[in-house]
Amino acid sequence: MTSEPLILAIDDDVSILKLIKLDLTEQGFHVITAGSATAALEAAERQRPDLVVLDVTMPEMSGLELLNRLRERWPVPVIMLTARGTERDRVTGLELGADDYIVKPFSLDELAARIRAVLRRAVNPAGVAPTVQVGDVTIDLDGRKVMKAGEPVSLTRNEWLLLQTFAAHAGKVLLNGELLSKVWGPEYRDDVQYLRVWISRLRHKLENDSSKPMLIQTVPGIGYQLVAPNGEGAVRAVS
Repeated sequence: MTSEPLILAIDDDVSILKLIKLDLTEQGFHVITAGSATAALEAAERQRPDLVVLDVTMPEMSGLELLNRLRERWPVPVIMLTARGTERDRVTGLELGADDYIVKPFSLDELAARIRAVLRRAVNPAGVAPTVQVGDVTIDLDGRKVMKAGEPVSLTRNEWLLLQTFAAHAGKVLLNGELLSKVWGPEYRDDVQYLRVWISRLRHKLENDSSKPMLIQTVPGIGYQLVAPNGEGAVRAVS
């Protein structure tokens, strides 16, 4: 698993997209770009970015309308870019669900800092420890790393997103539909067999015996729960 967050940058100005991609890539992000609303929706649906950087002024539909379309699918964090800097524009964007708002021209260092801050809030909401220990498995939410018995575990992107969701709600039962919607989008919320396949893959990498799972436990007919194995203490935060 790459630890690089996947950023989707959306702007109809090709030169701005090139600049954003070059700089953010150098700062440790994986960046994909789109120059239109149609391309942006297709890229978002196909690759499920961790965060979207979105220009307000777009062809086909406004950035604010595109923000609504994205949010209809899943709660991806969004930072809005605009050449308009009035208080009303900023408030409108934030009220429609944007996580942050940057006025052009902007500093690329500031953009990267804002992205990191929004990602920290999205992955690690208030009250959730940055690192979760479950048995011999350590999940670093900020660093996007997983260790088992001191050894790194390689996860695919979807495996990480699934485990990240469990870790952010450690000890709580998560409904099948809730997991499917959070990781793959609301159109998957009834595809329980799809979820079972990915849970099985995750168990093979994290459980000592995947045929007798102790960490990711099934709550029949309801969902799944990340718990500490018997005799190894509770799920705990690591400072």
